[in-house]
Order: sequence, then C-alpha cells, then structure tokens
Amino acid sequence: MFDSLAARHPRTVSIVRRTADIAVARSAWLVGALLLGAGWAVLDDYTVVTDSAMQRETAAITLDYILGRSDALLNHPDRMYGVVFELPLLSLERLLGLQDSRALYRMRHGLTHLVFLAGGLGCYALTYRLYGRRPLALGAMGLFLLHPRLYAHSFFNSKDVPFLSLFMLALLLIHWAGRRGSVQAFLLCGLGVGALTNVRPMGILLIGAVLALRAGDAVYADRGARRAILRTSGAFVLASALTIYALYPYLWADPIRRFVEIVAHGVQRPDGTPLLFRGRHIQSSALPLAYAPVWFAVTTPPLALGLGLLGCAAALRRLWRHRGVVRCARSRFTLLLLACFVLSVLAVMLLKAVIYNGWRHMYFIYAPFCLLAADGLSALAAARHRLGRPRGGGASPDLRGGAARPAGCAASQSERVFQLPGGSGCAAREPLVFPALRFRAGQPPLLAGAVSGSAPAALCVLARQHLDFARG
Repeated sequence: MFDSLAARHPRTVSIVRRTADIAVARSAWLVGALLLGAGWAVLDDYTVVTDSAMQRETAAITLDYILGRSDALLNHPDRMYGVVFELPLLSLERLLGLQDSRALYRMRHGLTHLVFLAGGLGCYALTYRLYGRRPLALGAMGLFLLHPRLYAHSFFNSKDVPFLSLFMLALLLIHWAGRRGSVQAFLLCGLGVGALTNVRPMGILLIGAVLALRAGDAVYADRGARRAILRTSGAFVLASALTIYALYPYLWADPIRRFVEIVAHGVQRPDGTPLLFRGRHIQSSALPLAYAPVWFAVTTPPLALGLGLLGCAAALRRLWRHRGVVRCARSRFTLLLLACFVLSVLAVMLLKAVIYNGWRHMYFIYAPFCLLAADGLSALAAARHRLGRPRGGGASPDLRGGAARPAGCAASQSERVFQLPGGSGCAAREPLVFPALRFRAGQPPLLAGAVSGSAPAALCVLARQHLDFARG
C-alpha cells in the first residue's frame, strides 16, 4: 500500500519522510534532555560507595607523582588503576574549592552521569551510521540508557560506567575512521582507544579488533589501497601506544614490564572475597563458568536481552548462509561487534578474570550488545516485511531486501548497492550506489539492475553476473 502511494505521490511521501526523520532526530536530543532532568532530580538519592574514596585518593597520589612531589605512587596498592577520568574530577574539585564532602560527591555523581548520557548519544549516532534509520537508532539509545542496573550505577560508579560509555564512543570513532580512511582519522581513533585502555586494561581488546578489521579491508582492496591501510594501521597502533604510555604515569619508568603487571592484575584477583551467586556465597577464586552470563541475563531487561541474542543469531546466520557478506565493510563491522561481545565473555569465563558485584567489571560488553540488539530489531522488521508481502507481485527478495540482504549493507528504499569487481573501470574500495526508485512486478534482477542505474555501472553489473553464470 505504501509503495503504491509513493508511486502516485512521490513528492508528498518524500516530504513526510523528511519531516518524520527530522522529528525523530530531535526526539533523541529531547530524550537526552529528559533523562538529564530526571538525573538531576534523583542526584541526591545516591550515596558514596567504597571505591569512590579509593579512586579519588589514587588520583591525588598520581597527581603528586606527575608534579614531582612524591614517589608514593610506585608503592601504592592501587597503582595499576588509570586516572584519565579521575584526574579531571579531582582538578575540577580543587578548581571549585569544594570542601564539603556532600557537594564534592554530588559533583562527581553528576559528571559521571553526564558521561553515561554521552555514551547513549554515541549509541544513537553509531546505530544511525550503521543502519540509516533514526527510529532504530532511537530504540538502541533507549536500550542503552534505560538499563535499570546501568542507570543506577551511572551516578556513583566512576570506573565501569565511564568505561562503558567510552567503549561506545570508541566504537563510533573506529567506524568513523574506517569510513574516512585517512591517517589523521586513525590517529584520533588511536587517542580514543588509548584513553579507553587507561580506564580499564580491557580496552586493548579494541586495538586487536581494529587491526583485524583493517586486515579484512586489505583482503578486498587493491595494492595501492593496501599500502594506505598499512599506513593507517601503523598510525593507529603508534597513537594508541603513545597515549597509553602518556596517560599511565606508573608506566613511565618501565613501560613493558609494568603494563604486563597491570594486565595480570586484572586477570588474577589477589584476595578471596566471597561473592553472592544463586543464593549463596562463593569464593572469588572458585567462581563457576556461568557466573558472568547468569548475572548478565538476570539483570538485563528481557526485551534488550532477546533483541541482542536475536542480533547475534542473525549475524551468525548471515555469515553461514552468505559467505560473501564479509566483502561488505559494514557487515565486517557487525562481525567485529559480535566478536567484542562473545570473546569478552569467553575470556572472562576461561581466564577467571577479576569480576565481582555481579558483572560490573563487564559493563562494557553492553555497548556492542546494544548495537547487536539494533541488528536484531532490523532483522525482525525485515522478516515482518517479507512475510507481509503478497506472493504474486512486488519486487523480488533480491531487490527489496530482507533477511537475504546483510543488515549492515542495507540500502535505503530509494537506492540499491552493487558490489562491483575491482579494477580501473569499477570502484574497488567502495560499492557503487545508484538509484533504483521503482521496479516492475516480476522484473528479472538483471534487467532491474540495468534499468535503474547509470550505463557504465549497469554494464559492469551485467558483465559480472554473466561471468559468474558462465563459470558456474
């Protein structure tokens, strides 16, 4: 029905779509403003946790070490913790001259919550860049910000919640740098990932993820593009390493040995703190493998949990049924999100890393999980569209999208994306995009591709399909 209306009144439908798009874009800022007001209203309801005083003390000792006042940091029990988030809080505290403990921690809680809201806006921006649908991006933002446990921790947890938000913003930087492809973009990306690693050493996961993503780009690039990929990868690694070194004063004297010490500190917990699991206390040194997954499942809202798992299944299904999906850069990014989520959970389970008080040390996995939930919601919408389509008419599944088309590579309803063979005549790095406004019922895919685009692009598509047919 909507397609027939669009055919009769294309200008009216275009105006309606643009208006709805602007309204949804502004509603994201409206949701952020409402949540900011709600956070301000409940700011006084949160108390001070044990870690707050410890992290503030570590920031003060680190600052004294930076200024050359004391070497107490080298023997401090919490010297392995980064202070890239704590130092600005301490500096603002001293700048404002806050002496009253109530006002001091109220300021800390407010800024921690602001960083959490910034992560939600980053989730909206990245989802929109991946799927091009603002309602879907708004839904992913809602799943991110309205997680009950994360929302509560977003006031007093100045370690795990900032790491979650910075992880989401780092994913946004990685996607943006991959699209830009310039050395400057990857230098900025390296700065972001280095700062993330200072908050939690698990941030080095994204260094490996970016290098794997660039290796995938190199496989489907020509020789000149591979040189550019090598340069940008080197710039990224250099920027990440220098940022980690600069932001970790504890590393300045002996960087390699001490960084290994920091990573090992996160894997093996030095004490045997009893942890609550399934109604009884268990020693942290003898946690069952199900500890982290169970805590994640019982504290995550069922809607978010179901959509996230559906997104994981949809990504794996596309990879299994359509091996060529890895040729699409956006599909490779979706696989990167899946790897960040799954491999992080497996690493914590198998290495018995530091994790207590539920899964708070693993809050960062909710960033890729929210984006996978958006992919699951997109797969549901595609399935609903496919099941609701009349059998006798309409465009073929190859042209109209659906589950057969990779969600990360989906084009809008007014365009089609064809991946053309590399060479001088066709673009090797990016797929050619040309309009395909309307297809006749029952029109063969070959003719649809030839009619809809420019002549050279259509000829390339026809030639590629003819060769594939001949080889088969």
